[in-house]
Amino acid sequence: MLAVSVSAQTAKQAEKWFNAGEYEKSKAAYQRLIKTAPSNAGYNFFLGASLYELGEKENALTYLKKSADRKYINAYWYLGKLYADMHQYDDAIENYETHIEWLNEKNRDSQVAEEELAIIRQHARMFKGTEKVTVIDSFIVSKPDFLSKYKISKESGKLFTQPDITGVIYENEMGNKRIYANMNENHEMNLYTQIKLLNGWGSPEAIPSLNELGNVDYPFLMGDGTTLYFASDHEESLGGYDIFITRYDSEDNEYLKPSNVGMPFNSTANDYMLAIDEYNHLGWFATDRNQPENTVCIYVFIPNESKRTYNYENTDLQTMIDAATLRNISKTWEDKAEVEAAQNRLKNVLMNKDENTEEKSFTFIVNDQITYHSINEFRSAEAKKLYIQLSNKQKELQQSEKNLSQMRDQYASGNAQVKKNLTSTILALETQLPLLKKETEEMTVKVRNLEINQRKK
Repeated sequence: MLAVSVSAQTAKQAEKWFNAGEYEKSKAAYQRLIKTAPSNAGYNFFLGASLYELGEKENALTYLKKSADRKYINAYWYLGKLYADMHQYDDAIENYETHIEWLNEKNRDSQVAEEELAIIRQHARMFKGTEKVTVIDSFIVSKPDFLSKYKISKESGKLFTQPDITGVIYENEMGNKRIYANMNENHEMNLYTQIKLLNGWGSPEAIPSLNELGNVDYPFLMGDGTTLYFASDHEESLGGYDIFITRYDSEDNEYLKPSNVGMPFNSTANDYMLAIDEYNHLGWFATDRNQPENTVCIYVFIPNESKRTYNYENTDLQTMIDAATLRNISKTWEDKAEVEAAQNRLKNVLMNKDENTEEKSFTFIVNDQITYHSINEFRSAEAKKLYIQLSNKQKELQQSEKNLSQMRDQYASGNAQVKKNLTSTILALETQLPLLKKETEEMTVKVRNLEINQRKK
């Protein structure tokens, strides 16, 4: 009798912890309670829900399913959320529908669940319409200066920022039109256009049809002068900022209703700054999905002439998930020759940008008597080319070291789930860094030898 009383008191306290958001405490309590009553629907629900809230989603599934089998109403709700996170949308929708049916039968308010179900249905539609995109490269950069990593051709215009404007500025190739984002009096990001006149830039004009979509930023205008990409946190986004596309209607002098470009460009994180370099046939976009704070991943891809999507009905689920989330970009490589050609174009773009930089922005010691500060001081064309690759490799090494340091800090201060999520990435970086260091050292020696041999001639 005493044991039952103690158990009831513990369960009551555990539920209080759960409702207060103290999930580590509720998890530990329900782990103890469930040993005394493995089939208890409530114990299974609260343990599964605690695990879900802590990010231990795979572990949560077993307990939530057991609780749902015993008709615990909120178990269907959490299962629906869990399956949606796992991109198993059919299962997510089924569990949400069951949850709503039970709520209605018990005369409970189902509005929140119905709104969430509507969002999940939208996500499911986008998932099933995932575009086939060939992503040739990705790199992690610091968020504050991510825009400087975009290397688009001058024919595609310019992307930049300036102190008096809050957001990103796009300027066309002719230098006579701008579209930019700036904060309005209500502290919302809005888009504006500006035309260059004889005596300077004209007055900015807001774009009302787009500024109704919440915060809007990161504009990029295609070479046709009518197709506009931008990012918005509109209610039709998957989460945070999503990338949208619209076109200018010259007859009505306004932009058409925008469309969400869908997956894999968008996710439940922030996705933005899609730019298409038509001259080099390369596309760029940025995302903070699966990234530490203040870092973003930039993906470079081959733009499709027309949208191609996966055949959802004839594609296995894991392939769809990999495609929608870009978990492994090499799985998007259907045509290896096309990928190699695109990677060479990207390499040339990055090299040419560096070759055109004449600032004394580095110090390279050739030998005890000779030190270079400009790329144009190299006499050996091969050494010059290799130094540009070395410079990029050094930047990659510095960024990797920075990322590892940040992740170690997060690991040290994080909870068990944070540590679990970071462990594999930290181990991978710890393995990668010595190899990168060795590679940069070998490339440095090779550059020196090439340049010294050229100077002897």
